[in-house]
Amino acid sequence: MRGVKMKLFVIFPARNESKTIAQCVETARKSKYEPEVLVVDGNSSDKTGAEAKSAGATVIMQSKGIYPAKGVALKDGLKEAFSRGADYIMFLDADIVNLTPEWIDLLVEPVIEKACDMSRGYYQRANYDGAVTKLVAKPLAWVFFPEVAHFNQPLTGEICGTAELFKALFRNRDWPDGWGIDMWLLIEAAMKDYYIAEVYLGTKIHTSRQDYQKDVVRLTKMAEQVSLTTFKEAIKYKRLDNLKKARL
Repeated sequence: MRGVKMKLFVIFPARNESKTIAQCVETARKSKYEPEVLVVDGNSSDKTGAEAKSAGATVIMQSKGIYPAKGVALKDGLKEAFSRGADYIMFLDADIVNLTPEWIDLLVEPVIEKACDMSRGYYQRANYDGAVTKLVAKPLAWVFFPEVAHFNQPLTGEICGTAELFKALFRNRDWPDGWGIDMWLLIEAAMKDYYIAEVYLGTKIHTSRQDYQKDVVRLTKMAEQVSLTTFKEAIKYKRLDNLKKARL
């Protein structure tokens, strides 16, 4: 921080996360960087918004009443953070059971210290966790965007960057509304020559994994949107010819 008060905003996109959101907000606020915390409520049917407010977050409602809409929620959060003078912005998943203040510190530090423009969390995952990452995101990255294929977690929900970086990406008309946003942010940042670093955060325990373990078919829509987003990016950056080089 070096004597100058910088503004860090931590944004949680959240839909029906009343069981975990308060703990997540309280934990984020304990970071040594003293972030302001925003929760973008995706029209929850439970008490997500109330729990977040009671924990000290500013809560705004998602602008579009659609689902899935993670991309919408992130864009809404960015717009609010920009209006409040954010210098640095971080996104975190709202269903993390083992979130610690150190996660925030570890993610923001390299960005503040100018070691990178964007930091992205990666973690040790359970054997059957991350199916869309393993079976969709990484294989498609190797074919179309080998520049980002080495990233362990291309679909991480833990991302930090400068406000300048996010403002540059925010202006893109092809910003996806849904689950494709994490892959899109990675590809776009890389293609615009921003320096991206992964930060190891240990083990991630999140409640959504329990649902996916019971029925992996619940990941179908996510897999579809990540695939379509990657293909659209491949068309945009004229990478479809990479298919001719793919070994079958």
